[in-house]
Amino acid sequence: MRLVECVPNFSEGRRPEIIEQILDTIRGVGGVTLLDSAPDASHNRVVVTYIGEPEAVAEAAFRACAKAAELINMEEHSGEHPRIGATDVIPFIPLHDVTMADCVAMARRLAQRIADELGIPTYLYAEAATRPDRRRLPDIRKGEYEGLKTAIAEPDRHPDFGPARLHPTAGATVVGARPPLVAFNANLNTDNVGVARAIAKAVRESGGGLMNVQAKGVLLAERNVAQVTMNLLDHAKTPLHRVLELVKVEAERRGAAVTDTEIVGLLPERALLDSARWYLRLRGFDERQIIERNLAGAAGEDGGLAAFLAAVSAPSPAPGGGAVAALAGANGAALFAMVANLTLSAPKYADRAPHLAPVAERAQAARVALEQQIKADTAAYETVAAAYKMPKETPAEKAARSAAIQAGLVAAAKAPLRTAQLAAACLADAAALFRHGNPNCKTDVGVGVMMLRTAFHGARLNVEINLESLKDEDALRALRADLAAAAERFEAASAEALSAAVEAGLTII
Repeated sequence: MRLVECVPNFSEGRRPEIIEQILDTIRGVGGVTLLDSAPDASHNRVVVTYIGEPEAVAEAAFRACAKAAELINMEEHSGEHPRIGATDVIPFIPLHDVTMADCVAMARRLAQRIADELGIPTYLYAEAATRPDRRRLPDIRKGEYEGLKTAIAEPDRHPDFGPARLHPTAGATVVGARPPLVAFNANLNTDNVGVARAIAKAVRESGGGLMNVQAKGVLLAERNVAQVTMNLLDHAKTPLHRVLELVKVEAERRGAAVTDTEIVGLLPERALLDSARWYLRLRGFDERQIIERNLAGAAGEDGGLAAFLAAVSAPSPAPGGGAVAALAGANGAALFAMVANLTLSAPKYADRAPHLAPVAERAQAARVALEQQIKADTAAYETVAAAYKMPKETPAEKAARSAAIQAGLVAAAKAPLRTAQLAAACLADAAALFRHGNPNCKTDVGVGVMMLRTAFHGARLNVEINLESLKDEDALRALRADLAAAAERFEAASAEALSAAVEAGLTII
C-alpha cells in the first residue's frame, strides 16, 4: 500500500466548532485516516495529521483548504505563531512505497489547483521549492500575513502559482514535501519573551546553533510564560535530547529554566527512544525489552499466532495461502525493522543513522500493512464464497449472483496484489541493510529477504488464480498491468538484494 502523511496547519486554535468542520472534510474522503489534531489557543493554530494513498491524501488537503478559506477570515486572526493564510502550510511526507519525488509532484499539483480553483496564491517550499531562497518556511513567511499584503507585489515575493495578491480573507498558502519532522516546544519559568527569543536565536541553525533546527521565541498568553517553539527537521541527525540540553544551557545563562516541554502532533517512535536511551544512560538496551513490543499478536482479538495457525490447519479454505503469504511478508518486514533498530541503538554505528533511520520507519510501516493483509485476504475470499452461495433460481437472481461473484473476484485479486506490492517495496531496503546494518545481523537480513520473496511469489499465485475466473476485461487488464509492475519492481529489488547478500558472504536461494 502506498502511504503518504499530510500535516496541514490551519490558522484556528480557539474555536472547536470551526476546527471540527475542517476535520470533517478530511474524514469524508475515502482512503484517508485522520490520526491527530493538536489545537493551540495561544498560537491560534491547529496542526492536523492524517495518512492515506497519495490521490486521496491530496484530495483531502484540497477540500480542507477550501473549507478553511470558507470559515477563517485572516483579517480577524491573531496568534503567536507566524502565518500567512487560513491554511498556512500543507506538507506531504512519504511513508511507504512513495518517494520524495512523488510527494514533490503532489505538492506542485495541489499548489496549482488551490491557486486555480480557490484563487489563493501558493508558494512551494522544502523539497518542492523552485528557488533556493524558498526552501525554508520562515523565509516565505517573512512579514507574515500583514506584511505579505504589500510584499507579495514585489517580484521576489510573487507566488509560485496564482495572482500576486492575497486572497481577501484566506491569505496565501505554502505547499511542500519534506521528511518527518518533530514539532517540539520548551516552556520557560519567565514571561520575558525576550529571553525566549534570545534562546531561539542561539539554538536555531540560522543563528549559528544546531543543524536542522528552526526556532522562535513566543509568549503563551493563557499561561503567561515564554516559550521556545521549534521544528526539528531531522531528528536522526539532531535528536531531541541534544536540542533540549542546549535550550537548558542557554536558558540558565539568562537566569531562566525549562519548566516543561511538549510535542505538537505526531512524531516517529525512534525520536523518543533515542532520547530515552540518552537520558537513562542505557547500556545494551534491546527494544524487545519493551512490553508492548511483545504483545503484538499475543493478546489480540484473533487469539494471536497459535489461533491463526490452528485456523489455517482447519478443514476450511480460509485463511489460506494468501493470508500465509502476507504473514511471511510481515515476518520479513519485522526482521528488517529489527536489524535497522538494533544497528541504530548501538553507539558505535551512530554514523549509519542517515542510511538506516528511514529504513526502520519504512519496515515498521510495511510490517503493520502486511499484518492487515492477513485479515484482508481472508475477508476477500469470504466475499467470493458468499457470492457463490447467492440464490440463482430466476434470471434476476442469476444476474445479481454473477455480478457479485465478479466483484468478489476483483477484491480477491486486489488483496494478494497489495501483499505482492508491499513485499516488493520492502525488499528494496535489503541492500541497505546488508551494507550498513550491524554485520552480526546479516543472517537475519537474509531470512527477511527469503520471507519477502516467499510473500511475493505466494501472493502472485493467489492473484493469478483469481484472474482465471474474472470476465471483466477492463478489470482484468488493469490487474494484470499492476501485477506486472509489481513483478518488475520485485525482480529489480530481488536482484539487488541477492547481489548485496553475496557481498556480505551469504548465498540466498
